Amino acid sequence: MNYTSTRSDKKVRETYALLNGLAADGGLYVPASFPRRSITYKDIAGKSYQEIAAIVLSKFFTDFTEAELKDMINAAYNTKNFSTDDIAPLHSLLERVSILELFHGRTQAFKDLALSLFPYLLTAAKEKEGETKEVLILTATSGDTGKAALEGFKDVPGTHIQVFYPTDGVSPMQQEQMQKQTGDNVNVTAIRGNFDDAQQFLKRLFVNEEVNQAVADKGVMFSSANSINIGRLAPQVVYYVAAYEELVGQGAIHEDEAFNIVVPTGNFGNILAAYYAKMMGVPIGHLICASNRNNVLTEFFETGTYNCKRPFFTTLSPSMDIVESSNFERFLYYVCGENPVRIKAEMEGLKKSGKLSVTAEELSRIQREFTGAYVNDEETKAVIEQVYNSYGYVMDPHTAVAMGAYMKLLAKRPELGACHTVIAATAHPFKFPSALCEALDIREGGTPYESLEHISAVTGVAFPKQLAALQDTPIRFNRTIDKEEMRKEILAFVDAFTK
Repeated sequence: MNYTSTRSDKKVRETYALLNGLAADGGLYVPASFPRRSITYKDIAGKSYQEIAAIVLSKFFTDFTEAELKDMINAAYNTKNFSTDDIAPLHSLLERVSILELFHGRTQAFKDLALSLFPYLLTAAKEKEGETKEVLILTATSGDTGKAALEGFKDVPGTHIQVFYPTDGVSPMQQEQMQKQTGDNVNVTAIRGNFDDAQQFLKRLFVNEEVNQAVADKGVMFSSANSINIGRLAPQVVYYVAAYEELVGQGAIHEDEAFNIVVPTGNFGNILAAYYAKMMGVPIGHLICASNRNNVLTEFFETGTYNCKRPFFTTLSPSMDIVESSNFERFLYYVCGENPVRIKAEMEGLKKSGKLSVTAEELSRIQREFTGAYVNDEETKAVIEQVYNSYGYVMDPHTAVAMGAYMKLLAKRPELGACHTVIAATAHPFKFPSALCEALDIREGGTPYESLEHISAVTGVAFPKQLAALQDTPIRFNRTIDKEEMRKEILAFVDAFTK
């Protein structure tokens, strides 16, 4: 399959798009011909997660043989990497509400679903492209992507990975996961700044000819493990297709019955994957975009104006503390009729003014499929408490944002309750001990680990072995830099592994 940039009509091979991540013009790669209505229930009925993944990904990556895809998928999705056989199980909370648990991977976050597979896709693409340079994966994280990318790429031959995270923008457990990362090809650095600072710097760096040439002279090329890379995004479509199969299999819906999906999102990749699943034929009714106090997306779905010139807030749901949502550009591309000339102009305007707007007709079409809602930190804690007290289910703050957004919308639009609704649970609750202690009135310990022991004793939720093992693991990475020093840090890392 060929891919094209959201900002031009130049086509590239899928393996080139996988390997390079971001287009040279700064746009994001999308399928030149999207596989619309390419999946039916009959295609996936009774199939395992791995089998569904092979079906879905064959629509995006046609340059790989069926055997090649299956080998990569089986290597990624197994009991070595996931604690459940069904990889992304559905938990029934209410008669018409299910929780899609996406946190059973190695790092207890939904990013594992893509980043367990992506290293195989990237290295296979590198081989097919005949690329001999070492690949340096550059990743900005607001919490979960960093650890999942580090775990996915650690010690993968021919690759190295540099992760940047904001000093005050991740939870203590997320920080511990990254600071204690093993692997000979990894580097982790905190920045004095926020996630948007790191993400925007890396996007500029990817299209900086001078820097790219400098590292190329040393036998190195840049790539990305953020969801700007189509190899990160496409595997996320799989779990929404698998959820559809499981809903029908459980008898929760009929095969032609619409269901809603609520996604807590900051960078827009996770909900875009659900939108892709819908375009491929999954009968998704409404897509509900849940935000925290950084509610730029909620405002867009209400007004049609995307305004990133706004205060940045640090919240209890740090992985959503994002104002400039990279994957929003892909969504806008489809909203605007796949018009790269307009998207280029819109993104240039956004860069200059901090705002962009769709037309009234476009907003009307969007609102037939999408709705946004946001909850603040106090509401998030209240949802965690309410769900636990009512159903005995412990949610992390991001999932609670999704549940809270759904509850708010249901009060305003009770017709949404007529459809079964799936809440995307994006992280294990134990990654956020302080928030849980506050919400459930549990005594905090002197360390995050002591807090988690208290939470486990009260709730009965088992302490995940991957998090428990961190307690006795030494810190490897404790370097903090100003955001202006990121380029220097990257070039120093290149020098270190190319000597």
